[in-house]
Amino acid sequence: MLKILKNLKQSWISVLVIVSLLCLQAAVDLELPNYTSKIVNEGIQSGGIENVAPNVINKEDMETILMFTENDDVILESYSIASSTDLEKNQKRFIKNYIEDSYDKDNIYIIKDLDEQQTEELSKLMTEPIIISQTLKQEEISNQIKQQIFANMPADQVSAMENMSLIEIIKTMPQEQTNQILQQATEQINNMQESIKEQAATANVKSIYANAGINTDRVQMNYILIAGLKMLALAAISMASGITIMMLSSRVGARMSRTLRDKVFSKVLKFSQKELREFSTASLITRSTNDIQQIQQLLAMLFRTVVYAPIIGIGGVIKVVHQSNSSMAWIIGLVVIAVLIVVAVLFAIAMPKFKKLQGLIDKLNGVAREILTGKSVIRAFNTEEREENRFDEANKDLTKVNIFVNRTMSVMMPMLMLIMNSMSILIIWVGGHNIDQGVMQVGDMLAFIQYSMQIIMSFLMISMISIMLPRASVSANRIMEVIETEPSIKDKEETKKLNPDKKGLVEFKNVSFRYPDADTEILEDINFTAEAGKTTAIIGSTGSGKSTVVNLIPRFYDVTGGELLVDGVNVKDLSQKELRDIIGFVPQKGILFSGTIESNIKYASQNISDEQMRKAAEIAQATDFIEEKDNKYSSEIAQGGNNVSGGQKQRLSIARAIAKEPEIFVFDDSFSALDFKTDSALREALAKQTKNKTNIIVAQRISTILNADKIIVLDDGKIVGQGTHEELMKNNETYREIALSQLSENELNQKEGGE
Repeated sequence: MLKILKNLKQSWISVLVIVSLLCLQAAVDLELPNYTSKIVNEGIQSGGIENVAPNVINKEDMETILMFTENDDVILESYSIASSTDLEKNQKRFIKNYIEDSYDKDNIYIIKDLDEQQTEELSKLMTEPIIISQTLKQEEISNQIKQQIFANMPADQVSAMENMSLIEIIKTMPQEQTNQILQQATEQINNMQESIKEQAATANVKSIYANAGINTDRVQMNYILIAGLKMLALAAISMASGITIMMLSSRVGARMSRTLRDKVFSKVLKFSQKELREFSTASLITRSTNDIQQIQQLLAMLFRTVVYAPIIGIGGVIKVVHQSNSSMAWIIGLVVIAVLIVVAVLFAIAMPKFKKLQGLIDKLNGVAREILTGKSVIRAFNTEEREENRFDEANKDLTKVNIFVNRTMSVMMPMLMLIMNSMSILIIWVGGHNIDQGVMQVGDMLAFIQYSMQIIMSFLMISMISIMLPRASVSANRIMEVIETEPSIKDKEETKKLNPDKKGLVEFKNVSFRYPDADTEILEDINFTAEAGKTTAIIGSTGSGKSTVVNLIPRFYDVTGGELLVDGVNVKDLSQKELRDIIGFVPQKGILFSGTIESNIKYASQNISDEQMRKAAEIAQATDFIEEKDNKYSSEIAQGGNNVSGGQKQRLSIARAIAKEPEIFVFDDSFSALDFKTDSALREALAKQTKNKTNIIVAQRISTILNADKIIVLDDGKIVGQGTHEELMKNNETYREIALSQLSENELNQKEGGE
């Protein structure tokens, strides 16, 4: 898989942008739960008050707070008391926006310009005094404490203090008595969690602001509005990042798919017949399409899984531990373990099936291709039902595995959702108890749920990639098998040039050949020479090795013994391009490409002139049927030449080779689909055109080769005779038997071609 990913180098800028955006999105997503917590804790519960240390406080509340702290000097140094003129000139945003016109201008303390750390330290110092002072102002608590104080006082002293507030009474009491009264409240405050203590203090600051003439409703609404807008901005950034990431990921995936297809196809074009037989056409098509598609789909999620999921997972854990309530962290651990167990079990069950899946796709493609190619034979033998059953069997095998994999994977999502929902219920249940006990705030619980969801979602992403990864990994291995396969036939680092003094000369010297993995030689001790200006024919019974001999000339296969020389140079020492440039090869089965008649005849080079094209068609006896068509040379040719007959296909294949004007013509039984009249006319025209060329003809029909300058007779991979028609009729029994099986004695005595 890593070898495949190396192809991402060409998209490194896009990959870098994707990674950067994923980091940005993860950071933004991790910040959103924090804002949820702030809106609930500070915006709703604390009235929009962010710090315990009030920005504005009147003298009376300040004096009360200072009664319950030993840090009077530090607190007073952080505030300045201002005249009404100073307040009117004050540009502090808080005072400017929220203070009412009816406030007491000469009775206000204003907080100084403090940095974040100083504000935090001041808030810690003022938390406990504010809670105590505001608690003592509550009527119910105030009456209870008054009763405790009055219980030990004389009646006259009680009557004198009855109309006084609790704070005023405490001011008149000795410090020891004051401490005793406050001891119980102080113990309760000390037992509170810091976040709860801070929340309680900020809630009390609201009444301090009200006493100072601050519009607390406006403070709260503005805080919620600003926090909400920030959340929307963060959500917009996350959304924009997500959209951009998906677009870039799709582009990177598509570009990589294109690269892989180019590499696979380029490598396949270099394959010899040996490699093509090893992989099979159906398998190569599957690897170039379905397998590469699996890689492309994986890439769409890979970056998010590799970059985003770990950041969200690890970041979520850190946020939970430091910013939320770590006492519930065990819930996340429990859920993560449950998720890993589910994914591991399903992964173990599905993995073997993923490996089997691609092989079954190959099989189905192979069966379909074979049936479609041989449909005429299938119809002729009335075996449609048998072939339908064969396809149905391959289709059912693939369907069964697909259904098994899909069913297995479909179980995963409901199970994971059950785990996530169970986690939410557990968090709410435990968090509810913590809130009831005063050790946790509602906003913290909501943030904890969000962070937990993010952590679990990161594991879900990893689990989703674990579904795609096995199949993509199998596909990657199959693709790399093609890309890493070295062609058995390839050019040497230093190649030789053709010898112009031996132009058109083809020499077989003690050539032997065996197919890869075969036990016996197909050809043995092949020795003959084909010269320029002469026609060399090869004939023999079916399976004697005729086509194999001519397939060695353009190096479709390499000889396994002896030497094959073209223009005086061993073909293994020539570059394949230079060798094939001088050969006009017409295969046994005429192959045409989708396009037009013109594009097929000019297939060797688009620089071939129209005059050369028409001349080649005329020599190949193709002019008659071309001129009959409405669009003539612009007439469409279907894929594989399915809209022309076998004879027309062969004539166009021959015209394609003639238009190339090569040094050497190789006709591999290329006249078999022609009638005798067309065959004779074509050979006559061809002889005039190729009189200075080397002609090598493989034929089944004796009439095609009667006038050849040299006839090679093959039998069971060996040469059993060489010579002219007359010589072989006299001296070679094998040739004589072949000839007499096709023509009568009188016809064979005619050297005009046997018409």
